Amino acid sequence: MADTDELKADARAIFMAGVAAADPHDAVVNALEIHNGEWSEAGKVHVIAAGKGAVPMMRAALETLPAGKIGATLVVTNYENVTEIEGVTVMGASHPLPDRNGAEAAAAVERIASEAATSDLVLCLISGGASALLPAPVEGVTLDEKIATSDLLLKSGADIVAMNTVRKALSRLKGGGLARAISPAQGLALILSDVPGDDLAIIASGPTVADPAPPQKALEIVRDLGIADRLPESVLAHLEKRAAEPVADFVHTTENILIGSNRISLSATENAAHHHGYKPIVLSEWLEGDVQAAAESFHAAAFRASSKGRVAILAGGETSVHVTGSGKGGRNQEMALRFAVLCEASPLPRGWAFLSGGTDGRDGPTDAAGGLVTPKTIAALDAKDLSVDAYLSDNDAYHALDQADALLMTGATGTNVADLQVLLLG
Repeated sequence: MADTDELKADARAIFMAGVAAADPHDAVVNALEIHNGEWSEAGKVHVIAAGKGAVPMMRAALETLPAGKIGATLVVTNYENVTEIEGVTVMGASHPLPDRNGAEAAAAVERIASEAATSDLVLCLISGGASALLPAPVEGVTLDEKIATSDLLLKSGADIVAMNTVRKALSRLKGGGLARAISPAQGLALILSDVPGDDLAIIASGPTVADPAPPQKALEIVRDLGIADRLPESVLAHLEKRAAEPVADFVHTTENILIGSNRISLSATENAAHHHGYKPIVLSEWLEGDVQAAAESFHAAAFRASSKGRVAILAGGETSVHVTGSGKGGRNQEMALRFAVLCEASPLPRGWAFLSGGTDGRDGPTDAAGGLVTPKTIAALDAKDLSVDAYLSDNDAYHALDQADALLMTGATGTNVADLQVLLLG
């Protein structure tokens, strides 16, 4: 039977294997090596990288492509991730609400795409966040009006699918607009997913993917959300005009390839668990909902697992926390602490370690990726006469786990494909 330290080390190694599988740099290098025919036959390769992973994705492209083939290069990323790259224009923009720098960046993207020669290839490196970073309002709608609309959507409780459907209806680039600008040149889009189901039309609002929504869908969404009467007049007028139009043909020359996602990372944790001598069981390919319910599902799965041999129960996804307190933490830390509480009340029949972590290395507004708990976690708090119930009621999982030496600290990972969970049974 594995001891606690061994289980903790294995859980961390399995989690980091999932993180490594989503590394934007390596994902781009691997994809370009596999799809070398697309770029080797092109006259020039123009490279556009947009999103939170744009900088490492651009670096990977520059390392892989022959220098003599590279034409125009542009990076658009959030201000926090701006890093200079020699010979490359790097533009910072605002996220989640767009700004004027983003509008200038979007115009620069359009210029590169539309000016590419027929014999050229436009390589698009797309990651999460690119939707807000590249605002390109349709004719008749100002940037300020689009920003106001985005703000209304964010505050309305709209999910990412609904929000991006409306954004696409108001954009020159989203919903396949970039692919239309690229044509008749060739396009190759390498896409890193941060959404459930890895729908290429949803990631970054699908700049190189046809919008599957009918023309009237965006208008229906704003009406259903109850925000239609608060939209700028120009926005509502555009959505109403669009709703009356027939579906337009989508003619393009761009190939779209998914190179990283939560599901790919989850598969990597399965392989790593097997390599470490555990039988992997996937509890959920997209775990969502409240963290308490998620913790309970892991607890129940542990009792269902065979008592023979070592088992790894795995999941990926993005849960949520109903915040009522003023403490510090994130959804992964709270899930880990709640799982430890469940195991204290109803102990598992063998040794265990449970890890819940964000693949970006940052869980909520903290420097921790998540939590890594064992049967010793609650005991450590009890030994200091600290109340775990008080910590949880204040949503203060960070300080509780810190006191129990159970924070998962990885530092920034340079990627983001949501969360991963690893429960090891020794």
